[in-house]
Amino acid sequence: MISRVFSPSAAVRWRAAHRLTCSAPPGEEKPRPSMLRHLTSRIKATGPITVSEYMREVLTNPVAGYYVRNNMLGPEGDFITSPEISQMFGELLGVWTVSEWMAAGRPERLQLVELGPGRGSMAADVLRVFHQLRSVVGGASVSLHLVEVSPLLSRLQAENLTGGRSRQADAEDVPVYRRGETTTGLPVSWYRRLEDVPSGFSIFLAHEFFDALPIHKFQRTQRGWREVMVDVDPGNADQLRFVLAPSPTPASGSLLQADERRGHVEVCAEGGVVVQQLAQRIQQDGGAALIADYGHDGTKMDTFRGFKGHRLHDVLSSPGSADLTADVDFSFLRRMAGGGVACLGPVTQATFLKNMGIESRLQVLLKNCGDASTRQQLLASYDMLTSRSKMGERFLFLGLLHRSRLARPAGPAGLKLEKKSAAPLPVGGFTELSFS
Repeated sequence: MISRVFSPSAAVRWRAAHRLTCSAPPGEEKPRPSMLRHLTSRIKATGPITVSEYMREVLTNPVAGYYVRNNMLGPEGDFITSPEISQMFGELLGVWTVSEWMAAGRPERLQLVELGPGRGSMAADVLRVFHQLRSVVGGASVSLHLVEVSPLLSRLQAENLTGGRSRQADAEDVPVYRRGETTTGLPVSWYRRLEDVPSGFSIFLAHEFFDALPIHKFQRTQRGWREVMVDVDPGNADQLRFVLAPSPTPASGSLLQADERRGHVEVCAEGGVVVQQLAQRIQQDGGAALIADYGHDGTKMDTFRGFKGHRLHDVLSSPGSADLTADVDFSFLRRMAGGGVACLGPVTQATFLKNMGIESRLQVLLKNCGDASTRQQLLASYDMLTSRSKMGERFLFLGLLHRSRLARPAGPAGLKLEKKSAAPLPVGGFTELSFS
């Protein structure tokens, strides 16, 4: 049975959510009083806040934050992600994970760490590959570690990954706030912060994680760079607006490159910190990280936007009721990773998935599927993931590897620009995997 396939109706919603024009859906609900009141009170007391502060409050405020209160994924939520479109996506990341573990010399312990795991769909698909290749990875002690700030999503992940075989910690201030075990006996742990994940050889996966981290926005003016701030509209106390800081801010003095040529720049300082943490851990303990997100290589300018009900949404309207996001600047992530690790990419999602064998996997699924409707949905999901006009080129993949990895004969799988140069996949790739 196919675990997840993509429907044409979902494709329509995804395309609508990625139009470049912004229009609020009809019947827009009134602003959620608690978050708007909290923000306006804070701004009136201390002055305009940065876009980074605004995003952090709106998304992760422990009382009224969007990620804390909402189930935002899937057709009934505000957006849909690649792991929810088709099982092939997570399976191919599972093959990449096993491939990197093998290339590192098959360490006895393997920690699979996912940042922002959504519903747990991708982790489930990756672990299914581990189970299918148990003759290869069976000698390793494998554990799953999930970094998740949303209590609601952590419960969904626990249900999907452990079937209720998990327990939340009694205290709220402990590093591991939930523990469980998968149906195949692998231990699962939940954390709110990456730094709480134990040290050791780890493969890190971050899919649509960095785009939700707070950004600073800067505008070039005749007086130099000025940071974009969020203020209360003087003509309407219940309305927020963007303003420019009258003078340089600490962020504008420290986050901008001296040779920057764009007129508007978005910088995700928190993303830089996370990448530095990943690079340091890989350098010290071995392993690798794979970052997959929609983004650019230092070329785009104003990408800050909101999503609600699979449509674009005004980022300052109804704070706390919609997702806020910005395209990831992969050139910034590479720069912040430093020289201690090897950075490969970014390559497009289409390139990565085809290098990893998505076409072979699709043929296996089609061969084992006798239902015409499911076959059509499989083809639609493949098209959505790889098409140039859909997700194929909008999403990028960046790998962080231990520098010793590049000295091995087989290069890193998936991250080469040409398919013919991709590294051999374990057990011959998906043509020899029988799971459905």
